[in-house]
Amino acid sequence: MPVSFENRERTLVACLSGDIDHHSAALLRESIDRMAESALPETLILDFGGVSFMDSSGIGLIMGRFKLMQSMNGAVRVEHASPYLKKLMGLAGLSLLPITIS
Repeated sequence: MPVSFENRERTLVACLSGDIDHHSAALLRESIDRMAESALPETLILDFGGVSFMDSSGIGLIMGRFKLMQSMNGAVRVEHASPYLKKLMGLAGLSLLPITIS
């Protein structure tokens, strides 16, 4: 599975791996949303440490989870993104949103 979860006190960590493209993004969205709606975290951490490639579907994945967490009065953090992925996220305007990217 391209995502595994850690549920810490009021924080849900989604550890992503492999490529995020239009084929994998739908499965990731469904899995993350299901876990978030069940756990009701204050913070959702998307751990990109295992992601080797991402296209615009990955940007959509982050934006959608941001909107989900906003509806739950929560926050999103992106962690362990490679320099390439950080640049892609910046070019897409994610740095303009209240999303922490590290």
